[in-house]
Amino acid sequence: MRELAHPVPQLLVAAVRDIDQEFEVRLKDSSTLALRVAFSVLRHQQDAEDVAQEAFARAYRRFAQLRDREAFRAWLVRMTWRLALDHRRGVKRRVAREQVPAESPAIPTGEQLAIESDRARRLWNAIDRLPDVLRLTLVLASIHEHSIRDVAALTGAPEGTVKSRVFDAKKLLKEMLS
Repeated sequence: MRELAHPVPQLLVAAVRDIDQEFEVRLKDSSTLALRVAFSVLRHQQDAEDVAQEAFARAYRRFAQLRDREAFRAWLVRMTWRLALDHRRGVKRRVAREQVPAESPAIPTGEQLAIESDRARRLWNAIDRLPDVLRLTLVLASIHEHSIRDVAALTGAPEGTVKSRVFDAKKLLKEMLS
């Protein structure tokens, strides 16, 4: 069997290898962020890991088509956020279809632990009722403690819009919790 002497296949192999290496570097930088975003939506570790893994697989398949590679983190966050929301909707539909009653949370033994648990549950229930854009912005800025500039880069929104969304989300939460 004769090897091809044409340089195009060798250039193609090198280009694919370069893309794979660049993807790995960018994924190492962003993988924990994607997992935290998925967890903030789903609040279940295994589901969050599954969603993040799906986001990584989709990102890998579409990485060569990404025009602005510097926007990789924001692109991955938005993809993970949408996949997590889709996953949550799917779970809700399955539960409703199967009419399985939701499990009640375990009751902590200490009074202080019970108060904290109730407060956290009420807070997350209120966060879940926020509109998607406000929830994403609030979770990234307040819970994961990203700067306004980072949240703007991750969501693709201007910094002023991010500030406004955080303010609006906190105002709505205050109203819901009082």
